[in-house]
Amino acid sequence: MSSLFESCDGGVRVTLRVTPKAGRNQIQSVMRDAEGNLLLKVAVTDVPEDGKANKAVIKLLSKSFGIVKSDIAILSGETSRVKKLFMRLDAAAAQALIAELGLETL
Repeated sequence: MSSLFESCDGGVRVTLRVTPKAGRNQIQSVMRDAEGNLLLKVAVTDVPEDGKANKAVIKLLSKSFGIVKSDIAILSGETSRVKKLFMRLDAAAAQALIAELGLETL
């Protein structure tokens, strides 16, 4: 069984499914992709032009997880809805926030 947050040197990696041009900025749910991997479903109001949606995702996650924006980096998927991010954060703390938000961890 896969985990939403994968521990790595200095933090965690997480895969997101981003919906741009949404009604509001929010972490929506935890979901599985076709291969059964866990993803964090995120919506942002910004358009996917000139990195605006990516910046909005980083701002939302920074605020939600209580870390500075510079502690979040997009590892892959700059121009895709599916992105892999690095966050300088403890996996247990990240998982605790998901539970606090009432999101299913499947």
